Amino acid sequence: MRIGLAQINTLVGDLPGNSRIILDAYRTLVARGAELVVFPELAVCGYPPRDLLFRKRFVSDVIQATTAIAAEIGAVPAVIGYIEANPTGKGRAAFNAAAFCHRGKIIASARKCLLPTYDVFDEDRYFEPAEAPTVIEFGGRRIGITLCEDIWTHRTIPTRQLYPIDPVHFLAGRQLDLLLNLSASPWYSAKENVRTTLVTDAARACGCAHVYCNSIGGNDELIFDGRSMVSDAQGRLIAGLAAFRADLAVVDTAPAAPAAAGAFHPTFAQADLPDVYDALVLGLRDYVRKTGFQRALLGLSGGIDSALTAVLAAEALGPENVIGVSLPSVISSQHSRDDAAALARNLGIGFHTIPIAATVAAAEQTLAPLFAGRPRDIAEENIQARARGLLLMAISNKFGALLLTTGNKSELAVGYCTLYGDMCGGLAVISDVFKTQVYALSRWINRDREIIPVNSIDKAPSAELRPNQTDQDSLPAYDLLDAILKGYVEEGLSRRDLIAAGFDAAVVNDVARKVDLNEYKRKQAAPGLKITPLAFGVGRRIPIVQKYVS
Repeated sequence: MRIGLAQINTLVGDLPGNSRIILDAYRTLVARGAELVVFPELAVCGYPPRDLLFRKRFVSDVIQATTAIAAEIGAVPAVIGYIEANPTGKGRAAFNAAAFCHRGKIIASARKCLLPTYDVFDEDRYFEPAEAPTVIEFGGRRIGITLCEDIWTHRTIPTRQLYPIDPVHFLAGRQLDLLLNLSASPWYSAKENVRTTLVTDAARACGCAHVYCNSIGGNDELIFDGRSMVSDAQGRLIAGLAAFRADLAVVDTAPAAPAAAGAFHPTFAQADLPDVYDALVLGLRDYVRKTGFQRALLGLSGGIDSALTAVLAAEALGPENVIGVSLPSVISSQHSRDDAAALARNLGIGFHTIPIAATVAAAEQTLAPLFAGRPRDIAEENIQARARGLLLMAISNKFGALLLTTGNKSELAVGYCTLYGDMCGGLAVISDVFKTQVYALSRWINRDREIIPVNSIDKAPSAELRPNQTDQDSLPAYDLLDAILKGYVEEGLSRRDLIAAGFDAAVVNDVARKVDLNEYKRKQAAPGLKITPLAFGVGRRIPIVQKYVS
């Protein structure tokens, strides 16, 4: 059977726009010879709709839009992710479902069985689970339909223990001719390897071809990478679509059909660094454009973090739509100013210099009577960061450009950032990128020519809020810090676990204390793009007021 995979980029809540994208993709794939077209999970409304589902008309509006889409579907059926109302009067008001559309009507609906409630997911808050997956008989074939989490019950997946049923096991005994999975699976680094195992093992278990169609695009902090794929009945991949790009493909699942030339997009199995780069570019581009902005703005310090953020912005939006601003204080070194200007030239972005010495002096003079008799400390240092935040926000307001923050995950973890200063902005682009990853990405970006000034990469990192300051005055070396943070933040290890693993006790205790004390800062941070299994944001819900020490 020739299956059309519609790997599309949708916008949450944009029912007219998503409907156009769905119908355009459908018509294109039918014209290419598809006999069945498959779309991602919740394609009609976008994923995740979250509390839009509690709006009085949202579910009925999605159903109305899906009915209108179905009216345009002809002899070639389409399976489209949508929201189905729960008619029973019991449980939650809606199902996460797939509409099987044919000749102008929704002829069947398949409901999602497993509703994830971990990390960034909270589907049990909104949807009623189905008791079993759906099998549809069409054109002499038995077609099993699952939605995203329904195939995440593999023996290697820890979260399988959350569920009382196994949809794949259920379908394995139903003599299927074809298995479909409509997915909206957010990306994090190396997740694609897990998905491949799930798709191919489910195909072997059910003894039929398995078609996996995943969303692409950025919605808030989540990034969807696509990488839709098709496995034959023996668990061999026969097609793989693009990563981080919309893609349409027709794949023949016939047992004798050889893998066609070009069946695997070059990005389907690309390496980790280009994956992270593409993810951040896509997440940034979609966040800016989907929120109605055309341009972005950021402060350029001459350091590596702002340099990486500027590169990503120029790639995502075009250099003509990026404004870089250098805001030197009396502390700022000349080499930092020069590095910021060189980066802007290399990228071809707009560049302005606005000295902040007078602004800082005015603030200090205003505060002098109250601060009299007290030594200079972090209060005066942070005036510099907050002066920059004030001016950047003013520029953002005046020119309608979204301000990007440039702090990395390592800094955000230990509070090495200033509220209402360098944390000002609408999107924290690299807030889930550890400092060591920042260096690796920057060197990868410079693989063919110097884009980020080498001095920005090689010099000792510094916030330059006091003379001769470096990050390592108060932090361990970043390779050590990131290793501890990965264990403490992402893996949930205790201080005792980390010390037992060989890390110095004093360093572990200091880092853990900094992480715990700075939860209040992270709660006030701009939304950040998620690229790791556990990012600061909606997937991590640590109380600000708590006293547990492990």
